[in-house]
Amino acid sequence: MNKGSWIALFAVVILASCHTKKKYLQTNNNISSNTTVDKPQLSLVEKYAEIMRVNKMDIKNSALYAFIDEWLGTPYKFGGQDKNGIDCSGFAQLLEKQAFGISIPRSTSEQVSVIKRKYEEELVEGDLVFYDYDGRKFGHVGVYLQNGFVVHASTSKGVIIVQLHDPYMYQHFSRAGSVNVEMLSKKE
Repeated sequence: MNKGSWIALFAVVILASCHTKKKYLQTNNNISSNTTVDKPQLSLVEKYAEIMRVNKMDIKNSALYAFIDEWLGTPYKFGGQDKNGIDCSGFAQLLEKQAFGISIPRSTSEQVSVIKRKYEEELVEGDLVFYDYDGRKFGHVGVYLQNGFVVHASTSKGVIIVQLHDPYMYQHFSRAGSVNVEMLSKKE
């Protein structure tokens, strides 16, 4: 084979691999049944593995990280639920629906009522994390990712990823847990 043939063969293999999807079985305590998810794009895997200081193999839920990537930096807007501005509970509601297929209530007070409480060391991707700010019990919510990181809609910085033990955030930490699908069905 000449050099041009090798280049053409290499290009075909690369382009063909871009269209293959590998399925992974994700088991998450939030979801009543197993859900298959697409393996995330390599660029997302590398980006979020670096941010959360985890192994690239730990980034498995393409819907979750694509959703976060799409919304990262979106400004905060009370009552908002679009790219012009979003609040914390709206962000959590959209994320749970898009990444996990779970429809949770809109407000933080309703969201906290449908979780099964957990200790911090038991948290898994998709669990909700609540904070008390300005004397308001459960006035803020974020979504747990991995390795002690949480994504949320910050009033000052918009949608960001922070550490659960961030000194400012952690002083307001109140409760965390998995969405209890059985509780959701009772609320409907």
